[in-house]
Amino acid sequence: MIDRRTFNKALGVGTGAAAVSLTGLQLDAHAAQSRTAGTSPAPVVPTVTPGARTSFARLKQVRAGVLDIGYAEEGPRHGPVVICLHGWPYDIHSYVDVAPLLAAQGYRVIVPYLRGHGTTTFLSSRTVRNARQSAVTLDIIALMDVLKIDKALLAGFDWGSRTADIIAALWPERVKGLVSVSGYLVTNVEAQKQPLAPEAEHTWWYQYYFATERGRLAMENRTDRHDLCRLVWDTVSPTWNFDDATFERTAAAFENPDYAAIVIHNYRWRLGLADGERRYDRYEGVLATRPVITVPAITLDPERDPFTAPGDGASYRDRFTGRYVHRTLAGIGHNLPQEAPTAFAQAVVDVDRL
Repeated sequence: MIDRRTFNKALGVGTGAAAVSLTGLQLDAHAAQSRTAGTSPAPVVPTVTPGARTSFARLKQVRAGVLDIGYAEEGPRHGPVVICLHGWPYDIHSYVDVAPLLAAQGYRVIVPYLRGHGTTTFLSSRTVRNARQSAVTLDIIALMDVLKIDKALLAGFDWGSRTADIIAALWPERVKGLVSVSGYLVTNVEAQKQPLAPEAEHTWWYQYYFATERGRLAMENRTDRHDLCRLVWDTVSPTWNFDDATFERTAAAFENPDYAAIVIHNYRWRLGLADGERRYDRYEGVLATRPVITVPAITLDPERDPFTAPGDGASYRDRFTGRYVHRTLAGIGHNLPQEAPTAFAQAVVDVDRL
C-alpha cells in the first residue's frame, strides 16, 4: 500500500444493449455468503441498445497533478462515485451508454480522458511525456484528490483496467469496488521480455510496430494514425457493427498534440525499450512483485477479444483475494463497455454490493 504523503511527494503537488449472454460465471463462496448475509440484492440495469447515445451531457476540465484533465460527468452530485477509465485506441465515448445507466441508479459517474487523449493536456511543456503505468495511475489519484473523492468504484478496460487494478492494489482504501475487463493487467516489464506463443505475438503486431521509427512516424501522421486505429477497432472487436460516425467521435480524441508521444512511450516502455522518470521507480518496484487486489472485484472476459487469455479467468484468479466474481461475455470484443453497456453497468452495480 502506498500512503498519500508518499504519492504527493512523488507527484510534486499537494493533495489537492441488447442482452449479453454470460458464460463461465464464478462466485466465490465468501462472496456468496456475503450477499446472503444482509446485503440487499442489486437492482437490474435496464437493457439498452449499444450506440443509442452519442454524446455526454456535461464535459468539464480541472487541474490535477501535472495535467489539465478533461472529463465527462453524469448523475447526482452527491451520489456514490464511479470512475470509468478507457483504453487505447479509445476515449471517453466507450462509456457513452454506460454513464446514463449508472446515473439512473444514483451514481455520480466520472469518465476522464487519459493523458494525451482528448482535452487532457499537460500543464507544462517541460513535463516528460511519460506513459508508464504508474504515471497514468497517479493522474487518476490526483483527479480524485482535487475532486475530493476519498473512495470510488473503479471500472475500466485495456489501459483503464490496468490503471484501476493498480489503484486497487496500491491504494485499496480509495477503492470501494473494482470492475476490471480482462482481469489483472499490471505490467511486468521483465516478464514481458520473454516471447509469447506465435499466435499471441501476432495479435500484438502494433506494439512491435510502435517500437520502430516507421511506427512512430505513422502515429504522428494524422491519416496514418486514423487508419491504424480504425484497423485495430476492426480486428479486436470482430462482432461489433459500429458505424463510421461512432469511430470518428472517438478519433477526435487522437488529435491531442501529445497523443503520439504518449502512445509510443507506453508501448515501448512495456517492451523495455523506453525509460521512465525516476520518481515513479518506487511504484514500479512494488508493481513488479504483482501485488494482490483485496477489494471486492468483478472481472469480465470478452469472449471475442483476441487478447482474452484462455482458461476463463484462471490465469489471474490468484491476484484477487477479496470478494470476487468472474464473468465471460459471449460474442463481445475488446471494447466491452461500448459493445455491451448493459452488462458492464450491471457489473458495476453488482460489485458495489459484493
